[in-house]
Amino acid sequence: MPAERSGAVAGVVLAAGSSTRMGRNKLFFELDGETLLRRVVRRAIDAGLDPVVVVVGHEGERARTEISGLSCTPVVNPDHAKGINRSLRTGISHVPDRARAAVVMLADMPFVTSSMVTELVARYRQGTAPLVISAYGDVNAPPMLYDRALFPELRQMAGEGCGRQVVRRHRHEAVAVSWPEAALQDIDVPEDYERIRSATG
Repeated sequence: MPAERSGAVAGVVLAAGSSTRMGRNKLFFELDGETLLRRVVRRAIDAGLDPVVVVVGHEGERARTEISGLSCTPVVNPDHAKGINRSLRTGISHVPDRARAAVVMLADMPFVTSSMVTELVARYRQGTAPLVISAYGDVNAPPMLYDRALFPELRQMAGEGCGRQVVRRHRHEAVAVSWPEAALQDIDVPEDYERIRSATG
């Protein structure tokens, strides 16, 4: 393992959105007796990410209450209504200097597991790539691991999908880890939740 890659890897959980297509805040929907928000934060912690920064915004106080007792750091994105890019920049800006990289996770992808995150970190530590991406068939989606060298780009990029822009720019340097396409499922509309809840029993 390269010496500079033996340090901490942070987690950045994006959980500030207003769930407009859902009609109510999906972060507090339950699967297996646990809210989506608490589920993703717990999995980030279980994967050994340290610290775990949770970006909250819409219903921020409720979100803070939901993750109380977990070893994480909630930070507020006051501009959450302006889109996920603001939340990504907020989260990356709160990653402490001791962290060599950060794994960005979404709260509405319930099939992303701790072991998946652990594998991303392992691949990062084994090599020199500044980016470790998740591949679900032909689709690249979170979780994504960004080396600290990419943080300035994440903070400064404008327009939609700044995380995706950084991935496209550095795709030739990236390591891709493949996951089953079924793990890509997310929850955007009520039908998604009903389907996933049925599938998980």
